[in-house]
Amino acid sequence: MSGPEEASEALEPDEEDASSDEDLIRQIANGSSQALDELYNRLGKTILAHVRFMTGEPSISEEVLQDTMLAVWRGAGTFRRDSTARSWVISIARRQACDRMRRHRLQVVDDTDLLAQPSSDPSPELVALDRADVKEVAQSIELLPAAHKEVIGLVFGAGLTLSEVAKALDIPLGTVKSRLSSARTALALGLSKKGVDL
Repeated sequence: MSGPEEASEALEPDEEDASSDEDLIRQIANGSSQALDELYNRLGKTILAHVRFMTGEPSISEEVLQDTMLAVWRGAGTFRRDSTARSWVISIARRQACDRMRRHRLQVVDDTDLLAQPSSDPSPELVALDRADVKEVAQSIELLPAAHKEVIGLVFGAGLTLSEVAKALDIPLGTVKSRLSSARTALALGLSKKGVDL
């Protein structure tokens, strides 16, 4: 039978699959680097997408992701379970990104730079049509106030519930609902002006 140190350091394959994000945070607090790896595998893409949405800078976003995971490693013992592990980690990432943006004035990358990249899709005509729709939506989102863009990113990009968004942003649930409603209305109006049928 293994001791507590060995159990916290090595995750059995069955435990790895069955561990919830909250269990992984507990294991990280006990010093399990494998639990940190698993949490990174589960949440890394979501966090990176949200931070990239906030900063518009891929390289800065990757640095913020690394800073976030380091903060999770150091602060896992402070996780109180009054929110989900996902929203707790996203809150940390958001603070890290805000701190980084305050220190460095960032310029937002224009989506047209991404559209110029060659596609590996075998059907360029379909890709162009899909990108036109995405480009129109992305342009309309860019016109939204920062607070509305952030709520849309957390709800639709990170998949957080409205309650989790409220905790992550430290604002009332009603404010989240109001911002999301305003953002949806503004998006619909902006897209209809561009001739996009909703």
